[in-house]
Amino acid sequence: MLDNILTVGNNVLVLFVLIGLGFVCNKIKLISEKTVKEMTNFVLYIVTPCVIINSYQREFDEKMLRGLLITLAASAFSYAITILLAHLLVRDKDKRKEKTLRFGTVFSNCGYMSLPLQQVLLGDIGVFYGTTYIMVFQIMLWTYGIVVMSGNMKNISLKKIIINPGVISSLIGVLFFACSIALPTFIGEPIKHLAALNTPIPMVIVGFHLANTSLKLKGFSPYVALVLRHIISPVILLLCLWACKTNVAITTACVIAASSPVAATTTMFSEKFDGDTPLSATVVSVSTLLAIIMMPFLVGLALG
Repeated sequence: MLDNILTVGNNVLVLFVLIGLGFVCNKIKLISEKTVKEMTNFVLYIVTPCVIINSYQREFDEKMLRGLLITLAASAFSYAITILLAHLLVRDKDKRKEKTLRFGTVFSNCGYMSLPLQQVLLGDIGVFYGTTYIMVFQIMLWTYGIVVMSGNMKNISLKKIIINPGVISSLIGVLFFACSIALPTFIGEPIKHLAALNTPIPMVIVGFHLANTSLKLKGFSPYVALVLRHIISPVILLLCLWACKTNVAITTACVIAASSPVAATTTMFSEKFDGDTPLSATVVSVSTLLAIIMMPFLVGLALG
């Protein structure tokens, strides 16, 4: 088990170096805010869909299909238990602060931080299962996320639940997998090359944003939210997957996603729905640094 923890730690350190590069690029003004926004869009609309589609380029296998369904159930359970804990334990007199922290507790950075680590540790099979978690993330984001931040169910958008890069590319990938459709080389190879950008670019983006935010937290509630995000929720999920004797690849992929830092979407939703935006940026930054420390232990345990 110690070997697994050290292995994960080494891979997380690689990500940390890339994050550090983004931090330095910000400080020396090598990359601008406009450039990072464009890089973010490139990752969101091009790189991530290529990673997902590439992971589904394999012969149909009933065992792997069952694995997808198990991952779907595990992901839904993870969100359900985290939402329950967030509403029971994350409380604050300032309701803007409270809803921001609850949102951050529930939603992890299961794309930027998870997919690179799933790819490194598990290969394409890790991304194969990890994309299912992203699908559930998108559904929960545009349902529960909208409601908790806006306080109004009328803001739920069915269109946004379905029409987004993560869900669309996952559906296309599942179709290719179910029908054993192999892309021709002139399409498949460019997709592989673009998919390879999924580790360096997102990490540089994370580092760039870290350089712009404070790491000072005020009050008790942010610490409760961070403990839930980085320890309690992923540990509960891990114990349940162990109890169900889920295979190592599924368990590890889910734990990586569940133990990832607070989603950067927290800040975007805070701006849109009058949350505590400065707090959200700080929590995302602190959470990213905590993940670098905590993920090796949790993922190492999942790997057994």
